[in-house]
Order: sequence, then structure tokens, then C-alpha cells
Amino acid sequence: MYYTKITLRFTAPFDTPYFIGSQIRGALGYTLKKVVCINPAYECKECFAAHNCLYYDFYEAKNGYHPYRLDFELGKSYYDVSLYLFEKAMDKLPFIVSALHMMLTKNGLGKERTKISEYRLSVNDIPVVKEEKILLPKTPVMVYQPPQKSVSTITLKFLTPLRIKQNNRFVRNAEHLDLRSLINSLYQRKEMLEGRGRARLPFEVQGRIVDNFVHFKDLTRYSGRQKGRLKIGGMLGEMTLAGVDTESYRLLKLGELIGVGKQTVFGLGKIEVVDKI
Repeated sequence: MYYTKITLRFTAPFDTPYFIGSQIRGALGYTLKKVVCINPAYECKECFAAHNCLYYDFYEAKNGYHPYRLDFELGKSYYDVSLYLFEKAMDKLPFIVSALHMMLTKNGLGKERTKISEYRLSVNDIPVVKEEKILLPKTPVMVYQPPQKSVSTITLKFLTPLRIKQNNRFVRNAEHLDLRSLINSLYQRKEMLEGRGRARLPFEVQGRIVDNFVHFKDLTRYSGRQKGRLKIGGMLGEMTLAGVDTESYRLLKLGELIGVGKQTVFGLGKIEVVDKI
């Protein structure tokens, strides 16, 4: 798995939202369209360039896996957010960095469109803005290295809401969270990001939940397109798993990078795997 990590850190002169994913993604989309749109009508519907457009791919394309995700912690008093680009999306790094820079310095954030003058914008933890000039690294590609070891007993932490469907319904009860569904979701996401499409899980998932401290957390986001608030709640907390097989363990570790479940582009589905000794 190839990826690039872009990180923004700054303190805003207004209260930082508990969940910043909707605000950051919305502001980035507004600016990205300004950066890349070549349609005189400025409309995506029936656009002649839609299938070669970065904005369309990131925001308008349906029924697929977007090749990026947001990553942050809930409830921080300042902004510390990363945007991961996967596989072919890495080729669009200059456009994304340019849009993020413009988002902060030209368009602003929040209801008042507050501009941010003091910030750190980095690529793979290397600062890329100096005297208002963007200097990208020559080799921005990172390669994910799967763990060589396997640990059968782990603590799995859900750090932002996990939205996952079982039997065509979003899970809202910890007792209904199934390990196989979780592993299958990760596997399908991995296959789609690497350009292979959906495939049957090629191994038998092993493992059992021995402690479960997961609960449902209700969240909402504002949708400018639908002019209203939408529910994006999911499962938060942690659980202890025992007897985890090697392939499942490696997919869970990969999940720390790619996220799991629905709406990872908003920062949902952030997980952490802690090995139990």
C-alpha cells in the first residue's frame, strides 16, 4: 500500500468543533473546486471533464471508495488533522496541498470565514511552506510495511465513530458488532484502494471478543448540499480480542492507516490496535 500523509496544525481564534471532519472536508472541497475546475458553468452535473476531475473524484463520484481519508482526534482544543492520499491519488498531491494552503490563507474557516496566518502544513511530517512558498518533497511516496509478527490477543480501539453495516443496517449496539464483518470491511477497502475491486475474503476469520466497552456515539454534520444536519454516529470505545489469526491481525494493523467502515473521508473509522503481552 502506497500513501502520502498531509498534516495541518494550527490554533484557531474560534472554538474548535468537537468533530472537525465535516468542516475541514467542506472547506477543502470548496477550495479544491476553485483550484481545479475548468468548466465555464462551474457545475459538475453533465460536466464534460467530470471523469478527469480531481474534485469530482473526491466529492461527487458515487458508489466507490474515495482514495483518501481524514485523520484526527475528537474534541481537541486545536486543529491537528491529517489527510491521507492512497495509491494513484498521490499524483494529485500538488493540487491538494495548494487547496489546503488557499483554504487557510484565502478562504478561511468557520461561519466567519476566518483566515489562518500561523499554521504548519507538512507532507510526511516535513514542513512544505516557507515564506508563503510551497516546496514539496521530491519523493513524497510512503510504503506501508505490514507487521512481521502476529499477536493473537489485542485491544482494538475505535477512536472516531465506526459506521458499519450488518444485514443492511448500521450497527448501533456493541453486542451486534461482529469481528468477521469488521475484517471483511477492511479487506474490501484494501482491495478497492489498490484497484482490484471487491473480492471474497480469502481466509477464515478467527478470534473472539472477550471484553467489550464499545458504545454508540451520536454525531451530526451539516450538509451544505442538503441544507441540513445529517446523522453520522457510530461505535466508540474499545474491546479486547483473543485468538486472532495472523491475516486478521495484519488487516487490523492496516486499518490504522486506511480506516474502516463508512465515511472515512470525514474522519470516521479511526482505529488503533494495541498488542497485549
